[in-house]
Amino acid sequence: MTTSEPSSPGSPVPFGTAEAPRVAVRGEALLEFDPEVARIGVTVSARGTDRRAALEDLTRRNATVLELVKGYGEAVEKLETGSFSVRPELTEKGKRERVRTYHGRVQVTVVVSDFTALGELTTRLADLELTQVQGPWWSLRPGSPARRQARQQAVREAVTRAREYAEALGASLVALVELADLGAEDPAPTPPYPAAPGGLARAAYGGAAEAAPALDLEPQRQTVRAEVNARFLMSPPTLT
Repeated sequence: MTTSEPSSPGSPVPFGTAEAPRVAVRGEALLEFDPEVARIGVTVSARGTDRRAALEDLTRRNATVLELVKGYGEAVEKLETGSFSVRPELTEKGKRERVRTYHGRVQVTVVVSDFTALGELTTRLADLELTQVQGPWWSLRPGSPARRQARQQAVREAVTRAREYAEALGASLVALVELADLGAEDPAPTPPYPAAPGGLARAAYGGAAEAAPALDLEPQRQTVRAEVNARFLMSPPTLT
């Protein structure tokens, strides 16, 4: 039998007392929701033996992509240009080294909230000359109500679990002592859950005479997880 050191007046009792036992539980929630947005990545390329000509081609193709995306209006929630590069490709090294060709590239990210337009937009982009399309990557918005719903569900689960433990002892919950996100007190942050992979990768290296048919894309359900630690005080149990 072990004894604990007496606590100072007013300090919290780490493990409760016989008159007010403490019960510690974890509340968990794992819910699925329809995605709210889809992100696609567009890479526009150009190449040529003349640097200026390659740059002009890249500028023209990039303008075509931006004009096409902007034409979808409110269906597109965000349009961002990422990296831009123009690099020379050299022939043999040494004294005979010279530039063989120039390669240009621009990366664009498109976030779409209207999924009825997503399939058509994706195939029209992939149908452009020297344009590569990757995605879609389905997701929820950072401030989505789905995340709040999962957190609230986790708290309710913690209360239910603690109440079941108390009732098994003929007691009842009387006070909440602590409620914390899982890992909230850890010295290092908990790593985020990995995002679900996208389902489409398309590339086009030449224009088509006719418009490409729109893809029929099925949104990927998103899983939201929430976990909390909770500690309660309960009334004295009935052990007889």
